Amino acid sequence: MDATLVERGRLLGLRLRAPHVVAVCRGGRGPGTGLVGGHDGSVVAVVPGRDPSAVAADLARRMGRDAGTVGAVTVGAAGPVVPAAGLRDAHAEARRTAYALAALGLTAGSARDLGFAGLVTGDTAGVEGYVERVLGPVAAHDARRGTDLLATLEAYFAAGSSPTRAAGTLHVHVNTVAQRLERVAALLGADWHTPERALEIQLALRLRRLRAVPTSGPPVA
Repeated sequence: MDATLVERGRLLGLRLRAPHVVAVCRGGRGPGTGLVGGHDGSVVAVVPGRDPSAVAADLARRMGRDAGTVGAVTVGAAGPVVPAAGLRDAHAEARRTAYALAALGLTAGSARDLGFAGLVTGDTAGVEGYVERVLGPVAAHDARRGTDLLATLEAYFAAGSSPTRAAGTLHVHVNTVAQRLERVAALLGADWHTPERALEIQLALRLRRLRAVPTSGPPVA
């Protein structure tokens, strides 16, 4: 963002050196707050806030109501970002998110709300963020306590979600696996083994393992 836009924001009473969320809105008129403009067939809004998911949901609700049809608007959001420091990356992420939400039949959200589907429109940083969001609490526990709950999860899913077979793979008693999985539930939530959550966890485990594979090496002699 250049000095002209910062000055424009100041004249509008906006604090463009404070955290804002960038939202790309498809299918409606711009909201009445923030810095709003049209770009590439969509409405782009830069509004104060720190939670892109909450901002997107609020904008979709208000814009849909103004349009007369709640759900007729799709809003993808990214941030928070300090507008005076630049908006390009946040706008690109919000735009990708808006198109992905529309393709999935969803109304509003940020990249984190897309789950693994967000990886299709993301980049390397998005993959890193996804793995952290899904497995972060377990990885942190392993690092802090010297445990290996991640390996237990991998063995559990590889064994077709059978604690007994996972115990055989890990060479421990089945009760040990059960106790570890209870700890996983405490860290990730009781719904961690539901189909949707389990799919995301398995994908994150695969991505985590792939990250450890060297992408280059010495030339073959």
